[in-house]
Amino acid sequence: MITALDHFVALSLDIDAAIDDYGLIIGTDPIFRGASDGVASAVFPVGNTAIEILAPVGDSASADRIRQLYSGGARLTSLVFATENCDETHRLLGRKGLGPDEIVEGQQPALERHWRRFRLDDELMGGVRVFVSQPDRDFPHPALSEGCVTALDHLVIQTSNPDRAVANYAGRLGLRLALDRVYPKFGTRFLFFRIGTLSLEIVQQLKGSNAPSASDTLWGLSWAVDRLQPVRDRLAAAGRSVSDIRQGRKPGTRVFTLRDHNLDIPTLFIEQSST
Repeated sequence: MITALDHFVALSLDIDAAIDDYGLIIGTDPIFRGASDGVASAVFPVGNTAIEILAPVGDSASADRIRQLYSGGARLTSLVFATENCDETHRLLGRKGLGPDEIVEGQQPALERHWRRFRLDDELMGGVRVFVSQPDRDFPHPALSEGCVTALDHLVIQTSNPDRAVANYAGRLGLRLALDRVYPKFGTRFLFFRIGTLSLEIVQQLKGSNAPSASDTLWGLSWAVDRLQPVRDRLAAAGRSVSDIRQGRKPGTRVFTLRDHNLDIPTLFIEQSST
């Protein structure tokens, strides 16, 4: 039913600055940038998904909505899952109680890319904006050089209601729940849902307020790279604030953190051991 995370959406108020920052993070130029209905956009594909950045550049209802979301603290705002059969997936998710709206068609003529998609009910999805899309082709991928991001390792969602998350992402969307574990050392419960070669990491903080009715929040990104050192060197040379390289929580990984110029999205880079 759901085959991949086609892309996800981040917001900025300055499209040029965002393109500069994410061009440096990803290591490539966007494959597309344009503007329509008062909103500018840019798309950076990686090996298993893409990030689309939106920013208001004029006066329109769409531009005002982005400004409103941004002023409310939203940076990551939407998940767009891919399906191979939009009609059947729409029918099944309707039967599973996720309130899909009508199917609409869209296109990016510059990429010769067309799609049919629908949106799920935000409230039923725990406050997360979720779309399901059937594109007619994948995003084109630029050639990669050393130090480029190769894929998205995982996207982090914060929740106060892990049972709702399991019901939605595993029970209704059909993603595989690969891990559900409490780490007392961190006071955190982690749930990993696999989709293709990436994970949605859903995190519950066990201390403090955990009102089950509170909305989930798209929170952070972990980018996969072949080698950490060239990536860190590139970011540091551009004056970015980066941590030292350290061992990751997952055995056989090393990581470092980018602290700024990331649209205020907590950002981690991860390298898998070759052994």
